Amino acid sequence: MTAVIPPMATVNPATLRLGFGQIPSGIAALCALLDDEPTGMVASTLTGVSLDPVLVSVCVQRSSRTWPRLREAPRLGISVLAEDQGHLCLRLARPEGDRFSGVPWRGRHHGAILIDGAALHLETHLVAEYEAGDHVIALLGVEVLRGRTDVEPAVFHRSAIRRLR
Repeated sequence: MTAVIPPMATVNPATLRLGFGQIPSGIAALCALLDDEPTGMVASTLTGVSLDPVLVSVCVQRSSRTWPRLREAPRLGISVLAEDQGHLCLRLARPEGDRFSGVPWRGRHHGAILIDGAALHLETHLVAEYEAGDHVIALLGVEVLRGRTDVEPAVFHRSAIRRLR
């Protein structure tokens, strides 16, 4: 069945969600060890910003209960999930409970947490935050980057987790 996004004089959240759903994106797990507990969330808005200095950004809903904790971490691990890790996205996005149950991870320097098997790992620190409507844009400085060329990333497209193939 083909769905058509109708033209609208006024854009509303439902049509905007449909429109933005046309833009595929990677799935990033943002994680840190806080008070000896793994803490994390997922975002589909990780974007490269600058090569010098090396900066990335991520957009987080202002209503997030996890971001206020993560933003205090000295280092934040970002793992771009691999195509076979879509199920981990669902675990890390849980609103309640142990998000890290069954999620293979390792701690890094200054509390960053990285998800094993991810397509890309970044160790970052918060540089700045900018209010943007119902979201916050977090600008993150990249300290360490490790990638894998033998796996494809998981892709979030039209509200579903997909593979590139």
